[in-house]
Amino acid sequence: MTKIQTSKLKPGMIVGSDVLNYDNKTIIAKGTKLSQTLITRLELYGILSIYVEEELPESAPASGAQESSPAGSAGAASEESEASHFEKIRETEMFREFQAAYEEGRKSLEFHVSEMVDKNVEVDPITLLEKPLDMISKAGSRVSVIDMLHAMRGFDDSTFAHCMNVSLLNYVVAGWLRWNKADQEMAMMCGILFDIGKLKVPRDILNKPSALTPDEMKEVRRHAEYGYQILRDKNFPDHVKSTAIMHHERYDGSGYPLKVSGDRLDVFARLTAVTDVYDAMTSARVYRAPICPFRAVEVFEDEGLEKYDPDIIMTFLKNVTYTYIQNSCRLSDGRDGIIIMQNPGEYSRPVVKCGNEFIDLNKHRELRIEELR
Repeated sequence: MTKIQTSKLKPGMIVGSDVLNYDNKTIIAKGTKLSQTLITRLELYGILSIYVEEELPESAPASGAQESSPAGSAGAASEESEASHFEKIRETEMFREFQAAYEEGRKSLEFHVSEMVDKNVEVDPITLLEKPLDMISKAGSRVSVIDMLHAMRGFDDSTFAHCMNVSLLNYVVAGWLRWNKADQEMAMMCGILFDIGKLKVPRDILNKPSALTPDEMKEVRRHAEYGYQILRDKNFPDHVKSTAIMHHERYDGSGYPLKVSGDRLDVFARLTAVTDVYDAMTSARVYRAPICPFRAVEVFEDEGLEKYDPDIIMTFLKNVTYTYIQNSCRLSDGRDGIIIMQNPGEYSRPVVKCGNEFIDLNKHRELRIEELR
C-alpha cells in the first residue's frame, strides 16, 4: 500500500484501508474504487491523505479530447485566450462597488458581533441587515449575487465572510422559494448570525491546516450550542436563535446536536443547512482550494437529498445551476465548452457544447465539469 495526499488522488485508485471520520465511522471502505465524487468527499471531511493499493499511471488523453482533434484544439485555444466570464465580472464597476460594500459589511458585522460577544452589548437586528441589503441592491439581481460571490472566491476565509455569504445566499434562495419580503429578510438575518458560535472555538483549531483530532472536532461541533448560548438572552427573533443551534441538523435526523428531523426543524435552519454547506464547499479553506459549484451540486446529489428539506434543496439545485447556463467551463478531460442546458433530476450533469459537439454529461458519466470560467 502507498499513502497518497488527497490532492493527488485520481479516479480509479483502490482504497487500501478503511477511511474513518472523527467519530470513527467509515467514510470510504477498504477496497472501494475511487470516483471524483468520493475524492471530493475526502476533501470536504478534511482528510489530507489515505492509503491506496496502488498508484495508477498517468492516463492517456481521452478519445475525442482536444489533443486528438485539430478543430477542437483550435476552438479550445480560442476560448483559452479570451477573458473568462468571472474575469470580465471583476473588471466591472458593479463588481468593484459590490466588493467595497461587501468589505464594509464584513467589517461592520465583525465589529457588532464582537461587541455583543466580548462586551455583552445589545445590537439592533435591523442594523445588521443594512449592509447586506445594500449589497443586494448593488448586485442588481439574484443571478448577479451568485456571480459576484463566485467572482470573489478565495478573497476571504473568515467566519464573518462565511456568514456574509450565507446571509446573501439565504436571501437569494428565499426569493427563489417565493417567500415574502419579511421572510427573505429574516432568512438574511439568520444567515448573518448562524455561525456566531465559532467565535468561542479556539482560532488555532478553526485555522488548523491539517486534520483535526477527535477532541478538536468535538470542540468545533460545539459551535452550534455556543451560538445559541450567545443569542439566547439577546433581542433577536426566535428563528435566528433556532438557526444558530439547528443549522447542522438534517431533515432525516442525521445531524447534530439535537438530532431533530423533518418539520420539527425551524424552516430558516433548513434553508441555512443548504446554503452553509454550499458556501463551505465552494469557498477556499486552509486545507483545500474552492470546489467547482457543479462538483458541490454533485456531492449534494451523491450524499443524499433526503438530508435536506425537499422543497428547499430541489429549488436551490435547480436555480443555482440555472444561473450558470451560457457560462464557460472546463471539462475533466481538459476541453473548454459552454453550459447550454440543464438535466432535470441530475443538475450536476448538464449539456455542454464543446466546439461543434454537444456533450450530455448525464450520458457521458466519465466526464464532469471541473471548473467554471
